[in-house]
Amino acid sequence: MLAAPKAQVPPGNAQAKGWRSRSGLWRVANRSGSHTEGVRRRTAGPALDLSGQWTEGRQEQQCSCRLFCLSPRVVVKDRETDLARRTPLYASHLAAGARMIDFGGWEMPLNYGSQLDEHHAVRRAAGVFDVSHMAVVDLEGERSQELLGRLLANDVAKLTTPGRALYSCMLNEHGMVLDDLIAYYIDDRNYRLVVNAGRRDADLAWIRGHALAFDVAVHERNDLAMLAVQGPLARDKVARLLSSADRATVLALEPFHAASCAREFIARTGYTGEDGFEVILPADLAVRRWQDLRDVEVAPIGLGARDTLRLEAGMNLYGNDMDESTHPLESALAWTCAFEPATRDFLGRAALEAIRRRGSERKLVGLVLEGRGVLRAHQDVLQGGTTVGATTSGGFAPTLGRSIALARIARAIEGEVDVQVRDKPLRARIVKPPFVRHGKVLVAV
Repeated sequence: MLAAPKAQVPPGNAQAKGWRSRSGLWRVANRSGSHTEGVRRRTAGPALDLSGQWTEGRQEQQCSCRLFCLSPRVVVKDRETDLARRTPLYASHLAAGARMIDFGGWEMPLNYGSQLDEHHAVRRAAGVFDVSHMAVVDLEGERSQELLGRLLANDVAKLTTPGRALYSCMLNEHGMVLDDLIAYYIDDRNYRLVVNAGRRDADLAWIRGHALAFDVAVHERNDLAMLAVQGPLARDKVARLLSSADRATVLALEPFHAASCAREFIARTGYTGEDGFEVILPADLAVRRWQDLRDVEVAPIGLGARDTLRLEAGMNLYGNDMDESTHPLESALAWTCAFEPATRDFLGRAALEAIRRRGSERKLVGLVLEGRGVLRAHQDVLQGGTTVGATTSGGFAPTLGRSIALARIARAIEGEVDVQVRDKPLRARIVKPPFVRHGKVLVAV
């Protein structure tokens, strides 16, 4: 995220009304879930993160979960405004008492009550997230594997079993990250991609542009919804809702494998550091399945807890921890780049190999704050009074009981650093993420 000039935080309840900044009215969700009209700031200015705090930065980059999207725009009374998108579960969220926010053009639940309780529910039992604003893209054609071999830094040729999944970055010619995504092998002609909502239009244009040369059809699946059920009890909760045959199938799934069960595509993947499933299903089944999960005591979880969970798990967030100005080797994602076989010429390969030869100048690390305070994104990291980098994501980690962050810093920096929090440097310790995985704290606190 680019640095932004200081702007005054709006007085009073910023969520209940629009307010005028230097470039116009900020459009936000009020308590009823509706939206005030106004001009969305497209340049620099404060944005609401998922902790409820106002942070400085470009609105397009301000996002506290994996998903971010710019909504379509129309002209109303000679003023440009946004049309908010809604998932099939919008009414269900309101009925559950969700606090709705305008999240990158989508009306999404921030929380349903206590964000802290929601976080712990996923770590200790099971929770369900509506992630239907993610984009599901199906590829079909004889040369689908060849196309993805060109587009992705990881190698889809490693996928030979139906339902096998692969995490990868999609890079431009300079080796910079256009998006991170999951690719599923269906068969030799068919693959399924799940991409970030904020990159939906750009990704589709990029993929379709390259698909033409490979004669591969690209289908955006707007008819589908997506639920993430996560936590140590998540798999058993989902299995209770399936037929006996499908129950056996999904319980036998290894991590990063998926299976089609009736009308649902169930994958053992997630974004919380806990076990569980991500379920892709027809939009017209989403409300019923959501209620089924509620009936077996799976708690609804909002985007706020999703962010603290993924941060504790050390998982990158597109737009914060990597974007088109960063490459995988400085984003703790070198493991997603398959340089073998040497004959596979994926986009960005030459640029990454040049960086490998000279060594990346920066690295992404974890930070644990030693004392009181809260780390946020875009705070300077210092050592010996010299700025050596900046935080990319940060917040209070409920499982650890203290604040943590991801930070991009100079390669040679080790040990302890200071993080500039407002006008005060606070001591933090460099650690290797993840901070928490499968409910266990993995770093010294």
